[in-house]
Amino acid sequence: MARVNPQLIAAFRKTISKLKKGAPYQWGHMGACNCGNLAQELISISKAEIHRNAMTKSGDWNEQLNDFCPTSGFPMDLMIIKLLEKGLNLDELKHLEKLSDPKVLSHISLPKRNHLQKNRLEDVIFYMETWLIILENQWIEENSTSSKLWSEKNNLTKVFA
Repeated sequence: MARVNPQLIAAFRKTISKLKKGAPYQWGHMGACNCGNLAQELISISKAEIHRNAMTKSGDWNEQLNDFCPTSGFPMDLMIIKLLEKGLNLDELKHLEKLSDPKVLSHISLPKRNHLQKNRLEDVIFYMETWLIILENQWIEENSTSSKLWSEKNNLTKVFA
């Protein structure tokens, strides 16, 4: 699962909110599809710029993720690097485009899980909302554990006793 962090969580929230409010959504457009909408928020890039970067290579998001080369210098690859730096991984991005990540799907009940359509806005929002819940829970779990460890290491009742 993604390296969860507040910026990633905030980008998911903002993407979901914008999509619910009518942000441009077009599955066949590199800047307005599933990955494109999240990329807009996560790396502060416009729909047009994403599309322009994508057109320097051939293929959709999935094909460009398969062909990703961190040293190519292609604008699309540089954009993918930024997405990876924000906590996502290549497989998650591929799955986002097709709404197919087994980790996310495992949190969606049947029969809805088997009827998600990669290019239906309502399903994209539902998938992202499910993933957001997973990320938020992971963040809480990781940070409550670190808070507990800090408390155990820095037991103030023993320090001031």
